[in-house]
Amino acid sequence: MANNPVGWFEIYVDDLDRAQQFYQNVLAISLQELGDPSDSTLQMLAFPSDMEKYGASGALTKMNDLPAGGNSTLVYFSCDDCAIEESRVEKAGGRVHRSKMSIGEYGFISLALDSEGNMFGLHSLK
Repeated sequence: MANNPVGWFEIYVDDLDRAQQFYQNVLAISLQELGDPSDSTLQMLAFPSDMEKYGASGALTKMNDLPAGGNSTLVYFSCDDCAIEESRVEKAGGRVHRSKMSIGEYGFISLALDSEGNMFGLHSLK
């Protein structure tokens, strides 16, 4: 594999406005609308990205007939200190599943459920 293994991710949601507020509050970012005039059943809000840096971006996605939750893919958001973002989860309408824990030389992670019931991870080196 010549490139990074992940090129894009989508987090499926039931309530796009609620999920947008959740991720903007927890990660302290702004999501941007991605238009798709060819498909009126699809709405997407993209996470900020810099194509010149390592890693992939993605979007919150609302699509008719594809409910949120119940999938088996876990996305980890990079953080300076995952305890900071973890501290915002419950106030934003989510739930902490596993508080910050060491993963040895690879840093620390936290696991949480978003406002739509999707599990996601937070990763930091400190």
